[in-house]
Amino acid sequence: MTRTSTYLNFTRSTEEAFNFYKSVFGGEFIDGIHRFSDVPAQDGMPQMPAEDANLVLHVELAITGGHVLMGTDAPESMGSQVNFGNNVYINLEPDTRKETKALFDALSEGGKVTADLQDMFWGAYYGSCLDKFGVQWMFNCVESA
Repeated sequence: MTRTSTYLNFTRSTEEAFNFYKSVFGGEFIDGIHRFSDVPAQDGMPQMPAEDANLVLHVELAITGGHVLMGTDAPESMGSQVNFGNNVYINLEPDTRKETKALFDALSEGGKVTADLQDMFWGAYYGSCLDKFGVQWMFNCVESA
């Protein structure tokens, strides 16, 4: 099965972030939330710190147009270092201005609007925001008449 997804790494807030995204897009997590405690012990691997056992190993949520958003906590105890930058946007292309505005308002709440929704020269109703978890979103709506 071919699909496109976006994968997000968080330090310790994946569950909170994905519950927020679930409240915006609806639906259920695909196959639930997998925890680091679900990983069987492996020979030669150090024991997982107790404070990391309940962190999210993997979660998936279908959002718009069949796109799947995936995420994980990336604990420092496992050698991860998350650095949020400006190199990842999730681009949403809703069918209507009404849906675009609703998603834009929900995702920008508690975050920052980086470009107000407006008609653009390429024919789209466009805007962008940074959500309260540091994820950048772009909106392009070309509503058919």
